[in-house]
Amino acid sequence: MSKTVKLFDEVCQHARRTATLASINELLGWDERTMLPPGGAEHRADQSTLLAGMIHQRWIDEKFGERLEELSARLSEENGADAAVVVRRLKRQRDKKVKLPQSLVEELARTAILGQQAWQAAREKNDFPAFRPLLERTIELKRQQAEALGYPQCPYDALLDEFEPEELTANVGPVLEKLREELVPLVTAIGQSGRKPDCSILHRGYPVEVQDRFAREAAAAIGFDFKRGRLDVTAHPFCCTLGPGDCRITTRFYDDFFNAAFFGVLHEAGHGLYEQGLPVEQYGLPTGEAVSLGIHESQSRLWENLVGRSRAFWTHYYPLAQKHFPAALGDVAADDFFFAVCEVRPSLIRVEADEATYNLHILVRFELEQALLDGDLQAANLPGAWNEKYQQYLGLAPPNDSEGVLQDVHWSAGMIGYFPTYSLGNLYAAQFFNQAETDLGGLDEHFARGEFGPLLNWLRENIHRHGQRYTAAELVERVTGRGLSASPLVEHLRSKLGSLYEL
Repeated sequence: MSKTVKLFDEVCQHARRTATLASINELLGWDERTMLPPGGAEHRADQSTLLAGMIHQRWIDEKFGERLEELSARLSEENGADAAVVVRRLKRQRDKKVKLPQSLVEELARTAILGQQAWQAAREKNDFPAFRPLLERTIELKRQQAEALGYPQCPYDALLDEFEPEELTANVGPVLEKLREELVPLVTAIGQSGRKPDCSILHRGYPVEVQDRFAREAAAAIGFDFKRGRLDVTAHPFCCTLGPGDCRITTRFYDDFFNAAFFGVLHEAGHGLYEQGLPVEQYGLPTGEAVSLGIHESQSRLWENLVGRSRAFWTHYYPLAQKHFPAALGDVAADDFFFAVCEVRPSLIRVEADEATYNLHILVRFELEQALLDGDLQAANLPGAWNEKYQQYLGLAPPNDSEGVLQDVHWSAGMIGYFPTYSLGNLYAAQFFNQAETDLGGLDEHFARGEFGPLLNWLRENIHRHGQRYTAAELVERVTGRGLSASPLVEHLRSKLGSLYEL
């Protein structure tokens, strides 16, 4: 065995064990958001703090760093493709980790657990002042993190890089602004069209147990493997992977609203399909991990909207929906149902927003969290600033903080820099879907027959199997032949919504 091979095996073993330790922390996080009683929050924070410190120590281990340094030189000479990707990505991650003090890592982990518990209680009671102290502490810790990591242009770059590696605020901002410029006139034209779907049909009686069964059937049909995953209930839907063969998705149910759970499950199942499509043999290594959260979000939004809100999808699924919910849908025409689930209407809740207005929700958060991080906005003034931007971008003012500034879990968990990846995901999704249609042809015909395997196989081949071999920008260019663009998403929305609203 050559020294290079030996060193690489040692690096991989170290990385895989670190990933296994991190998966234990993921399990604690899943439990905290689905099962943990409120009284267990303090101890859970202690558990997660301990694990975060142990994981950090493994990342900054000196021998691990020395091996990575030596391998970097050796593999550049030997041009080892797969190994070079692993080493390059691991080295980049480690170079960031060594800049973070152990005490900061542990405090971030502890505050995230306490913050999420405080957020959930505050959201239920519509009590922002009760949450504010932990939010202020979180913001201060994220400022410390940004300064410790360093940044090319502004502090937000350091936090954005955690979720969308090698992306910059200066690149994301103009793209989102361009998207806003395209979408606002479209939304305005829809509002003035005079065409309105009857959305009361979505607010009839939909028994939760039947919703659960129907959503599971749809998730399995698009390819989510319930032998390697599960679905549970939570306050704020999410997907997490605890290791090979254990991908967990969540949703929330309302017995008088169809959309939230069904489309939420399709969304999270899209995330799960990506996780289940990563190379199992590469677990714990960059070649077995998702590229970025933007690419991850492209998979969830593709299945939720480009597939799940397509007319072809409901050509197949609407008769099944009527069988599941005869009292609610037995007298509803398919076209009326489709128009209702595709309604465009400015609303307050991001996760229930329509395709056209969704990115306006992201702009609100993107701008506010930059202001919080830079100190231009104080946490005490956040509810007012939130309400002002909602009035400006969506023409609505939240009646309370639970439907306003307290609706998302992200800030309570310290995930500042995360929100832009949602809009990037929407943009990537449209580009990938267009390319899949070009390559495969006849996707609508497949969906109308309930066949989703061809699209999933295309995603597996072109996106999932590569892990972190390419950056997000490189992957999009490789798959679609062009860089990130708002045009495919805007064209999709204009075509689909123009038809529905007779624009």
